[in-house]
Amino acid sequence: MRLLLLGRDGQVGWELQRVLAPLGEVIAPARTDVDLARSGAIEGVIRQHRPVVIVNAAAHTAVDLAEQQPARARSINVEACGAMATAARRADALLVHYSTDYVFDGTATRPYREDDPTGPLNVYGATKLAGEE
Repeated sequence: MRLLLLGRDGQVGWELQRVLAPLGEVIAPARTDVDLARSGAIEGVIRQHRPVVIVNAAAHTAVDLAEQQPARARSINVEACGAMATAARRADALLVHYSTDYVFDGTATRPYREDDPTGPLNVYGATKLAGEE
């Protein structure tokens, strides 16, 4: 099985590259190889590699910088996710998207579940939530 891992340079992506390896061929381009701020680049890499599964661990994760660069955070965390979803649908590939607990408000007294109400407190959390949607 061919898997495309986006975000291999981050903490989650680094671990996923190792964990996914036994499942098949893992194609994990570096951040410099796929400019997530350009949706055309995403579609191109998916067309080029024809994965069965796309794993998205990539994001604009610098929380403080996202406050200063909200358009860039939105481009990577929202628009790139939409481009991935569209390209995955066209390629008949499964898309697995990793998000963050920053989509919640941080007031829970137990671990969050996927169906808990959201309430991001910053640009990073808001853009990650929009990317999920």
